[in-house]
Amino acid sequence: MASSLIEAVKIALDNGETKRASIIAQFAQSSGFLNALTFKNIPGGAYRYNKEGALPGVAFRGINESYTESTGVINPEVEALTVVGGELDVDVALVRMYGAGTRATQESIKSKSLAATITAKLIKGDSTTNGREFDGLQVRCTGAQLQDNGASSGGDPLSLFKLDTLIASVAGPNRQLWLSRTMKLRLTQAARTSAVGGFINFQKNEFGQQITTYNGIPLIEAYPDNDGTDPIAFDEVAAGGGTTATSIYCVSVGDGYLQGLQNGMIEVRDLGEIDAKPVFRTRVEWLCGMAVENGRGIARLRSISNAAVAA
Repeated sequence: MASSLIEAVKIALDNGETKRASIIAQFAQSSGFLNALTFKNIPGGAYRYNKEGALPGVAFRGINESYTESTGVINPEVEALTVVGGELDVDVALVRMYGAGTRATQESIKSKSLAATITAKLIKGDSTTNGREFDGLQVRCTGAQLQDNGASSGGDPLSLFKLDTLIASVAGPNRQLWLSRTMKLRLTQAARTSAVGGFINFQKNEFGQQITTYNGIPLIEAYPDNDGTDPIAFDEVAAGGGTTATSIYCVSVGDGYLQGLQNGMIEVRDLGEIDAKPVFRTRVEWLCGMAVENGRGIARLRSISNAAVAA
């Protein structure tokens, strides 16, 4: 059964693993994408499943006529888990000067960096470039699930009609729009413009952070890294050329659609002070990946410029 990072935090706390709970919570707080996903626990290092390729044919027949035999197409798929993590070192002198709480603060900061790295791979990961990472959404969206917002060099202003078309191309009950912070602000700007409109609402998530919805569909941003880097920045190649475009992804999250994979929860090991240098070391490691089990579980709208939204 799949579970969210928030549920993993509760399990860790119930087991008395406060450091582990704190770091997992930091992952959820630092990344809207990671917080939105559920993760299926799988044994071993790979997940094998069948993805629906085509439905069987259906026809009408006359009296005493027969049907033409037709069967559906099921494509077998395999998703390999990747090993991602890092070592969080805090100088012994800092702990001596400022107390044990300093170690927790430094670990929190470094956990944000780990979360940002994993989040970037959810979008831009490419196993053909780096065999140690999993494929992100950008690589996975092909064919009808890769849509153009326009054909201009550098991209075109987001069309709400094209955005609605993107949403309609994704199946499943739990659809979300994954986008950059700037693109979300462009949509809220459009809601204040009478000539454009757009049904925008606001609500709070479990961390008290504001969640914006478009026609009832949550707009999920990854939150920029500490240096301001956004995993879906305006630095993509547009359909008409130029490298100042961005994308919006519509994803259906949950069992049978888009979900994370893991072999157990995020591992957090306190190694104490190490011999090599005077630091306290915490090792964080996660056997993780993701799977799209439905051909209409995700879609991408590309070639969007940083400009006011159009109707």
